[in-house]
Amino acid sequence: MITVQRCEVRVVRRGGWSWGPDPQGLVRQVLDSLPDLLTEHFGEALTGDGPDLEITEPVRLTARLGSSPGLVIEPATGSLPAPRPVSSPAAPEPTSGTDDPLPPGPATLFEELAVRDELAPLLALLPDETFRTFLTALREEPSLTVVTALVTEGTRRWSLTPPPAGDMAGLTAALSAVPGTPPAPPDPVRATPAAAPGAAAPVAALVAGETRAGPALPFLLAGPLARTGYLDAIGPALAAETPLFAAALAYKVLSAPERGWRRPPQDHAAAAAFAGLPEAPDLTEFAGRVEPALPVLDGVLALSLCRGHDPADPLLVTGVDGGLLLVDAQGMFPIGWAPDVAGLLPHWTACGRPPVLVCDGPLPASCLRDLATAGADVLTDARPLRGDPLSRLPWRSPLWTHGTPAPALAAAFPGHAERAAELVRSLFVDRLAVPRARAGPLERSTALAASLALGLIAWTLWRDRETPHPVLALTRFADLEATVRYEPRVVRVRLPLGPRHADLWRNGLLTDVPHVVWLGGRSLTFSGG
Repeated sequence: MITVQRCEVRVVRRGGWSWGPDPQGLVRQVLDSLPDLLTEHFGEALTGDGPDLEITEPVRLTARLGSSPGLVIEPATGSLPAPRPVSSPAAPEPTSGTDDPLPPGPATLFEELAVRDELAPLLALLPDETFRTFLTALREEPSLTVVTALVTEGTRRWSLTPPPAGDMAGLTAALSAVPGTPPAPPDPVRATPAAAPGAAAPVAALVAGETRAGPALPFLLAGPLARTGYLDAIGPALAAETPLFAAALAYKVLSAPERGWRRPPQDHAAAAAFAGLPEAPDLTEFAGRVEPALPVLDGVLALSLCRGHDPADPLLVTGVDGGLLLVDAQGMFPIGWAPDVAGLLPHWTACGRPPVLVCDGPLPASCLRDLATAGADVLTDARPLRGDPLSRLPWRSPLWTHGTPAPALAAAFPGHAERAAELVRSLFVDRLAVPRARAGPLERSTALAASLALGLIAWTLWRDRETPHPVLALTRFADLEATVRYEPRVVRVRLPLGPRHADLWRNGLLTDVPHVVWLGGRSLTFSGG
């Protein structure tokens, strides 16, 4: 008989943004195969009447789920550790929620992106400051694949001299030549990209056994964000300050601040509960510290949406916060924000160069001209400026066009524009995570994440009966209450039984979310009652 004292299963998606109809079934499939796998590897130790044996080192098995129904299991690194005799099986020691290992570092995230061929596109999206920040962190956890991608991107930006392929020493030296990068310390420690040295103290988590009641909507965001891979990126990008980001994310789906800044006490309590904190934190200083790390999260979100976009479906462009917001019109999923058209073109190209609908509003002066120059088929209700290569479309309302957008887009344009305006007003303007601070990057990043999660909820529940829209989920679940209990290794969210609970459960939106990084690695589970 083999007794497994502790088993952890981690499922990593290698492309696409959907986990399929039964994500938990992937874990069950692996667990069901474990008895045969362990017997195959340790069969010799099970024969005869010898002493009991114990394996003291971690046993890592990699299960690859392909198109075939079976699994291919192999050791992750080298040979499996040999068992040693013991007098009796050791009992598992009591554990607490604070004993979980540290979240994976940036190297883990970037290696997974490299496997999906998404590391180079992500690096190309990062501003110079963010690139240097993560370059310093990744230099302390070198990986040939990641370092090669960093050098390639650095060569594109600053004309570095690339070393021979596979020369780790030469690649590392090339990274040190990136302008503005500090020299490597003689005894490096693991970096925390989101925080400046000494700027933040460890965040205290809620004790096990504490129970709170409050809005359920923030907790409903975790499942959709996990399925897109966004949740996996938060830990490596933000290190120990993930609870503060979670609190900011919760504020995006709670009530809008009164007079633009004042929140009711229950909203502070709800944000703290979602973040796993005893009380709501002050996010003012965090908003400034986290700014260099946010483009990584925004890039992961954008890449996940671009992968699933149909080139036949249009994209929307609307003015937000002095720049431009790019939105997938089917479902109103916000893809990304940029100060100008040049920052949106990589996303537009990754989506397959679809038609672009530009909504009238506070647009940069060269917006229409830049889109036309890039070769986009443009349809807009914004009056062109002198020199913009657009022509008036014979239509019942004033519309202008460039290229050959489908005529049906003109009929659909008013509805798309109205939903986009509602999205911007509800999640980018009215609801602020840090009302009294100029926290544009944090406000936009949390609005993008909240809109994506709400959009996925709306798309899953209502796409067959009405036009899905993130604001639908925001308004229909705003008053759904939940009771939250914190245990050493799990956070349990209990929703009241009723039509909303039934809809969420039937559509797989109440599946467990394992290893939530801002909850100390605890799993998030949902139930009704």
